[in-house]
Amino acid sequence: MDKNSVIDDSARITVPFLVLAVMFCVCLIIANIVEIKTVDMGFATVTAGMVVFPLSYIINDCIVEVYGFRRARLVIWLGFAANLLVTLMLRLAIILPGSPEWQLQEAMEAIYGGVPRILAASFLAFVCGSMVNAFVMSRMKVMSGGRRFSVRAIVSTLFGEGVDSVIFFPLAFGGMLPWDVVLELIVAQTVLKTVYEIIVLPVTIWMVRRVKRAENIDTFDHGIRYSLW
Repeated sequence: MDKNSVIDDSARITVPFLVLAVMFCVCLIIANIVEIKTVDMGFATVTAGMVVFPLSYIINDCIVEVYGFRRARLVIWLGFAANLLVTLMLRLAIILPGSPEWQLQEAMEAIYGGVPRILAASFLAFVCGSMVNAFVMSRMKVMSGGRRFSVRAIVSTLFGEGVDSVIFFPLAFGGMLPWDVVLELIVAQTVLKTVYEIIVLPVTIWMVRRVKRAENIDTFDHGIRYSLW
């Protein structure tokens, strides 16, 4: 390599970043697969995806905190592409003719078939919510000089989950469920996912510190252009 050549450090893909990106995509895929099941928590009904989906926001916070908004945006689109690929492959698997001994076609269609309206709402809500989460986290870090990570993580999650729920539930269930039920779902999901973030906050803080030490980096998004692409 020419000794005068320069390597753009922002373009390096390191092992910690790769692990976070893979975990982010896996959490999203799992969340979409189990989202079909509803869970009765006594005081509210939620989807099974709530168990794992908030982890994607926690990982998103870690990526923004350590690597900045642009890296987070890359991972968000990777997650979108991974989810889309899984959805298409599941659809292909359903369409393929089953063998004579295959007796679970209806069950497979019911679980993995997905309603196009709900899938579209889910994809749109994910991109918008994740981008808002990353944007709020990034801007608050710059404004606070990198202080008060806990507050920034909670506030960004509240905004991101709020946008996600406000987009998803009306698009997915508007006209199918009473609007007061849709509103209840929006509020319940947003609040519960934010509480989830608060409960696991010590783990998030520990993870951010470990990654920062391993990477020897702490990115501040000064003067960048916040765009979807």
